[in-house]
Amino acid sequence: MRFVVVGAAGRMGQALIRAVSQTDNCELIAAIEREGSPVLGQDSGELAGVGANGIAVGDDPVSCFARCEAVLDFTSPAATRAFAELAAQARIVHVVGTTGLSDADIARLDAAARHARIIRAGNMSLGVNLLTAITRKVAAALDADFDIEIVEMHHRHKVDAPSGTALMLGEAAAQGRGIALADHGVYTRHGHTGARRRGDIGFATLRGGSVIGDHEVIFAGEGERVVLSHLASDRTIYARGAVKAAIWGHGQKPGHYSMADVLGLAD
Repeated sequence: MRFVVVGAAGRMGQALIRAVSQTDNCELIAAIEREGSPVLGQDSGELAGVGANGIAVGDDPVSCFARCEAVLDFTSPAATRAFAELAAQARIVHVVGTTGLSDADIARLDAAARHARIIRAGNMSLGVNLLTAITRKVAAALDADFDIEIVEMHHRHKVDAPSGTALMLGEAAAQGRGIALADHGVYTRHGHTGARRRGDIGFATLRGGSVIGDHEVIFAGEGERVVLSHLASDRTIYARGAVKAAIWGHGQKPGHYSMADVLGLAD
């Protein structure tokens, strides 16, 4: 299976290159960066620390998408929108790990999914997707007497908040309760806020150091708490999940899928 990695110079881009190189029957055919990037022309294997592979980092995705079966994309919302359109034209698999997507961005992905196989998730690790499924079930089992709080921490360089994973967990909790996160999500608290509103789902965002990704879902009742957590220590878990998703998506019809579909966890 032939892969293109976009955002090749980033932390996740390099991890994706390594994951493709370490997966049987998978071949990297192109590594893409933005126009003007200082890494253009560098060997992508050396950039990712796996040794020279003869594939120079380029800035022209169009011709590359026409020659591959899948593109792995952990970039930015604007870039992902453009890549989704190209994936639709090429009718390939587009694995999207980009976070900070707006409703309008997701609508663009929905449109592209009429021709492409879009697989999108705020987090592509097996552990986090199991945590998401468990969160949904626990939220359904415990009524609003149990307050739900989601705590996440990432490295100092992360630009969006809450994290895509935290929002994914929030959506799962809301689904379990049969409510809309848009109506019950609380993202900031400052000053005299008053008592906590029954049924709200709170988010706390921490940033610092080199933390790859820690997430905790707290169900706080009277006299007891249920705490579900996932700690990531290596970006490889996300990269391996993305490659797994692409391989799965290659055999699917065009559509907009999630990692729950890939892992057989969808309801």
